[in-house]
Amino acid sequence: MSKTSALPLVKLIEQFERLPGIGRKSAQRLAFHILDLPKERAKEFADAILEAHEKIRKCVCCQNLTEEELCPICAQPGRDESVICVVEDPRDILAFERTREYNGLYHVLHGLISPMDGIGPDQLTIKELMARLGSDSKVEEIIMATNPTVEGEATATYLARLLKPMGLRVTRLAYGIPVGGNLEYADEVTLYRALEGRREI
Repeated sequence: MSKTSALPLVKLIEQFERLPGIGRKSAQRLAFHILDLPKERAKEFADAILEAHEKIRKCVCCQNLTEEELCPICAQPGRDESVICVVEDPRDILAFERTREYNGLYHVLHGLISPMDGIGPDQLTIKELMARLGSDSKVEEIIMATNPTVEGEATATYLARLLKPMGLRVTRLAYGIPVGGNLEYADEVTLYRALEGRREI
């Protein structure tokens, strides 16, 4: 490709290829689509990427992505402060919110414990979670909503060992979600049943 295409095009294709789930052909298709855009639309696209990088940060409470100090969920009055749903990724929050059945709070770990990938507890936001559970905390239950994978199970078990001595009820989502699946792709009914059928761990 590099011998027959302009270098800026090659670089653009390479950048798209670095995105998760994007292969060579998809990267080429996206790159040519960007080139077909009017210059103003292309600039809007580039500006949106830069603005997201500059303005989006982690919520000081739950570690969700936000533009303000608190994310919209933490700032929303009337949420059930007695329960925290622990998830791997901010996208998982969107999945739960689509169910319209969960009204508690969240905590985003930003990953899972995976020794094979060199990811230990210190690389996750576990310290921030523990800080939320101080003496003035209203939390009674922690729902472990990590994905049903080996890493998800290991992370849930590790956290349960930390949290149970604090007198908290620690539950795990029921397996309405298939093992090896991702919460992001689960439908609303499946997630609702998984929430309803959660078990203590």
